[in-house]
Amino acid sequence: MPPAGFVLPPPPRAAGFYRPVVVANGFAFLSGFGPRAADGGPVAGIVGGDMTVETARAHAREVGLLMLAALVDTLGTLDRIRQVMKVTGMINAAPGFGLHPRVLDGCSEVLVEALGSRGEHARAAYGVASLPFGTPLSIEAVCLVAD
Repeated sequence: MPPAGFVLPPPPRAAGFYRPVVVANGFAFLSGFGPRAADGGPVAGIVGGDMTVETARAHAREVGLLMLAALVDTLGTLDRIRQVMKVTGMINAAPGFGLHPRVLDGCSEVLVEALGSRGEHARAAYGVASLPFGTPLSIEAVCLVAD
């Protein structure tokens, strides 16, 4: 079940030969997730180029919700999440762009809003020259889970 006040989107499906979430040895490993358009396809854009920081941050919030939906789909409930351990974000950024952490804050905020202190995590934000399908960001995570 989603946390109170949250409406989760349908869980994402793999765009290739992999699983969105793999659970092993007490950890849930989340594949890289990107924002989706209304038709379910990928959103494209370059942050600091044809996409503003505010728009990218909103997309990062959407990705946070997709990650929660994938966890519910795999684990059955978010109650099994003991702690979000690490979030890594790759931002498809224009040359000279430097606000990568501000973009990734959108996802981090959703995880903390939904899970409280269990959503607090270590984090890394990287600028990259391109991402699959031209998406503006890809975010992955590792969570500690209960049996």
